[in-house]
Amino acid sequence: MNLFIKFADDTTEVGLINDNDETAYRNEVSLLAMWCKDNNLNLNVERTKKIVVDFRRTRTQHAPLTIDGAAVERVSSTKFLGVHISEDLSWGCNTASLAKNAQQRLYFLRKLRRARAPHPIMLTFYRGTIESILTSCITVWYGTCTVSCRKTLQRIVRAAEKITGVSLPSLTDIYNTRLTRKAINIAGDPTHPSHSLFSLLPSGRRLQSLRAKTSRLKDSFFHQAVRRLNSLPALPPATTLNSTLTLPCPPPST
Repeated sequence: MNLFIKFADDTTEVGLINDNDETAYRNEVSLLAMWCKDNNLNLNVERTKKIVVDFRRTRTQHAPLTIDGAAVERVSSTKFLGVHISEDLSWGCNTASLAKNAQQRLYFLRKLRRARAPHPIMLTFYRGTIESILTSCITVWYGTCTVSCRKTLQRIVRAAEKITGVSLPSLTDIYNTRLTRKAINIAGDPTHPSHSLFSLLPSGRRLQSLRAKTSRLKDSFFHQAVRRLNSLPALPPATTLNSTLTLPCPPPST
């Protein structure tokens, strides 16, 4: 199975390799290169990266991928739509990037405190420039983050609390709220590609649990989303999930 993901001027091809047969995947890359050439578009091979996610116990050597005779560089981590994805699907690199960017903005928050800015102003600045970074695509990576990574990011939230003097919602609370909202939207949208994963049991009170053989899959978004909805006091029918369920919200700021 091959999948093309197009966003602005970036194109990403995702290929599923079975039985070490990369023929279909490499053919898709060749067709893409030919299409670009026929439409007077130049592929920048130097900026093109290849990442291989392989969790097999016995790994095989992968032949280099070439485009127009030039080899594509294989990397252990790449940035996709603002999220750093590693070949082992860990989030250490992503966490380090988020922490670095957020810590740089704490400097300006301290400047506002020294200027005796009102608490609402500092809170607005925090949410717009720091919290927005820490929670970027949080439903993708937070569920499978290590405890160490979560603590690293939460320390920045606590530092912002000391600077502003305002109680701030934890990243876990924000994650749970967004996870619930996203799950409800998908479960209530029959046109969503993943809608079928949210299927009701015959009782109509709970969703069918998803099977997972590894903790990595068990902690991924869809498995977490199903468990999250099942943990709610009441589960409305799938056709009315979007309009009838009240979301739990993070503690209000004071």
